[in-house]
Amino acid sequence: MPEIDLSMQVNGRKVTRRADPGQRLLDFLRDELNLTGTKEGCGAGECGTCSVFVDGKLVKSCLMPAAKAQGTVIETVEGLARPGTLEVIQRAFHKTGASQCGYCIPGMVMAATSVLREVPEASLDEIKERMGGNICRCTGYSKIIEAVELARDVVNGQASPATLEEDGPGESFIGANVRRLDAPSKVTGRLKYAGDMVMPDMLHMAVLRSPHAHAEILSIDTSEAEAMEGVACVITSEDVPGTDGFGVFVHDQPIMARGKVRHVGEAVAAVAAETETLARRAAKKIKVEYRELPGLFAPEDAMKPDAPVIHDYAPDNLVKHIPIRKGDVDKGFAEADLIIEDEFSTQQVEHAYLEPEAGLAYVDADDVVTVISPSQNITHHRHMLSEIIAKPINKVRFIMSPVGGGFGGKEDMIYQGMLALAAMKTFRPVRLVFTREESIIASAKRHPSRVSYRMGLKKDGRITAIKFEMLSDGGAYGMSSEGVMRKAAILSCGPYEVDNIQVDTRAVYTNNTPSGAFRTFGGMQAQFATESMIDIAAERLGLDPFEIRRRNMMRAGSLTHTQQRLESASIDRVLEAAERASNWEAGAVGMRGPDRKDLNGPGTRAPCTLGARFERPAGGKEKVA
Repeated sequence: MPEIDLSMQVNGRKVTRRADPGQRLLDFLRDELNLTGTKEGCGAGECGTCSVFVDGKLVKSCLMPAAKAQGTVIETVEGLARPGTLEVIQRAFHKTGASQCGYCIPGMVMAATSVLREVPEASLDEIKERMGGNICRCTGYSKIIEAVELARDVVNGQASPATLEEDGPGESFIGANVRRLDAPSKVTGRLKYAGDMVMPDMLHMAVLRSPHAHAEILSIDTSEAEAMEGVACVITSEDVPGTDGFGVFVHDQPIMARGKVRHVGEAVAAVAAETETLARRAAKKIKVEYRELPGLFAPEDAMKPDAPVIHDYAPDNLVKHIPIRKGDVDKGFAEADLIIEDEFSTQQVEHAYLEPEAGLAYVDADDVVTVISPSQNITHHRHMLSEIIAKPINKVRFIMSPVGGGFGGKEDMIYQGMLALAAMKTFRPVRLVFTREESIIASAKRHPSRVSYRMGLKKDGRITAIKFEMLSDGGAYGMSSEGVMRKAAILSCGPYEVDNIQVDTRAVYTNNTPSGAFRTFGGMQAQFATESMIDIAAERLGLDPFEIRRRNMMRAGSLTHTQQRLESASIDRVLEAAERASNWEAGAVGMRGPDRKDLNGPGTRAPCTLGARFERPAGGKEKVA
């Protein structure tokens, strides 16, 4: 389509440009005017990172065609204050520590500005309601809301502007409100994330991804894409000059699928072209012939003897098994007055960081291959890439760009290798920015897990034995699964001293999206099961949930199930603080008045929850089977 002439006023100056009629206002501001404080987090008007003012109204610029901005007055985060200064709302964000990763903060500042312009004396509820169109994944929102309230009070004269000034640490930094050094660059939108960075003569990358969960690649025909004008190169696994395999613990993942694909969304080929639009069009011209293979989508199926093999080196589809033994569990269960059993499952979880994966690679004048990306593991990535591209380590450089949210999800090198290969092939800078859809389909998730739990206890609540079995879905590649299983095993039984323990944590390959690092790194799945079991036990035994934990908690001198002798332990103070802060009313949760009888005596047994089945075995001990 022919380009159109656009004229508008942006941040106080008249702007005239020729533009693609299908271009979004977001792209026009970022690509034509280099106003990268306006971010793209979702491309669907849901997250608010792209918020700008158009004729005084707050607008999601990812939803507005650039053509509709003809003749309008536009204000972006860069235009709120004079260069080198901060507006009141920006100073308030700085004061309260409202910016963490900072990716959402320019949009948050714009939304907060809209609140104070439209409702200068907004109540707390009004602030929350009007800020509801903007998402943050780091802060928990409390500091953001606090900043808006502070700015409101300063604007209305209810608080002195001096409250926005910096507080010194005093005699100690501990307990002091010390401001983040990078906050001004975040609240003004000046901080450049990987997707904001540009270089002269830069190419744009698009990736062709697999539509199949498990399939053999019979052929890849890139000729039509390569013949397109403006396409600089097409790369596949055949372009890898060195050892094609990477991973945190096991190097099982190729830069792009080699021989077969193992999950939907796996990279098969990539195009570097003059524009992002052209790169995406060219990627669609690549022809791949597949032969579909049986897929595995449940970890239980992956362990069956006749299950399809996902990686030849692991014929049993096992990524990692971590066994831990302490004491004699059979003896511990024999000594128990009560045995309870249950299963607990946790689901796959998306990190949903506001900044999609992005990176920029180039070869410098000394032939050093340089990759800029929000990697949370750049030293490891550098060493892996050195082997993949067959260059000595001094010819590989990784630069960590600001991380717009990570939570462990940017520890894995899932795209940096493609950028390096394209830069080496073209000797031009190459940038790749994931769409939100690509981020969800191709990035690692929290491990879905199922825990089978058996716990034996005395009548007084002391735990005599634990049998803990966790089966986790590692997805198509190993990534951080080994580390997650180790941490899950270490944390499996919680901060409780138990003499007899049998722990087994396993991760297996499936044809699902790979699983990787996520906050709590295996501990969440394990602790959900353990703490749930202790609550169930407290109800069965008629004990207060805090009291049963105190009777089992580790103390100085306790021996963990990994055979570590503790010199100190703080769970007693944690329990005391939690009990006090929650205004807990001490007592036996789950007690049913006269229906609750002594475990060894006659009478009505305790009501059952979670589908457990009570039995009274020989010897008069009440057990749950």
